[in-house]
Amino acid sequence: MGRIPVQHTVRVVGIGGSPRPDSTAERALRAVLAAAERQGAEVTCIGGTELVMPLYDPREGLRSARALRLVSEIAAADGLVLASPAYHGSISGLVKNALDHVEELRDDARPYFSGRAVAALAVAQGWQGGVSTLAALRDVTHALRGWPTPLGVVVNTATAGFGPDGTCTDPHVQRQLETMATHVVDFARMNVLASAARDAAEAESLPAARDAAGTEAMSSAGK
Repeated sequence: MGRIPVQHTVRVVGIGGSPRPDSTAERALRAVLAAAERQGAEVTCIGGTELVMPLYDPREGLRSARALRLVSEIAAADGLVLASPAYHGSISGLVKNALDHVEELRDDARPYFSGRAVAALAVAQGWQGGVSTLAALRDVTHALRGWPTPLGVVVNTATAGFGPDGTCTDPHVQRQLETMATHVVDFARMNVLASAARDAAEAESLPAARDAAGTEAMSSAGK
């Protein structure tokens, strides 16, 4: 019987923030990634300043080093975390442009976000814009064939922030961020194991199929 790995180091990539270094959205993103790392995941953060690049144009292809890195990291990821500030009640242009670049994975072995859990979090000064932005991130995840985590998080900067150690000042929100990280890591591990099980089953079925074909050929020849 094929061997299925019991443990696998999954890769979780975080994408988001704003052009302002150390923005609240990026700090929230890093809090989720830190929680995922504590659970054994290998994490990468592509923050706001790294998302400043030309608008995506499918006719032009990828030209900038930042765009190439973004798409490469997503393609290699087992799970994703998306973080956006609320700009006029929806995803910021910076983050939306980054997500538009995922179109380059349309012909990949795992197209778009296929087979990946995607955690979404929004940051806003108030609940209305934060909730609508979170819903937009989850809609985009569905459109890109990803699996939104059961829990999405809104960080309301009117009531919560982040301390020097990167932990949210609201314990309830911090627990939500950690729970969301657990969802991403657990789903990624389960999906890796499921893929390994499918590969093992296919590998086992090939010799049996060849033997059956050979037996049938010999039987036909003897008639």
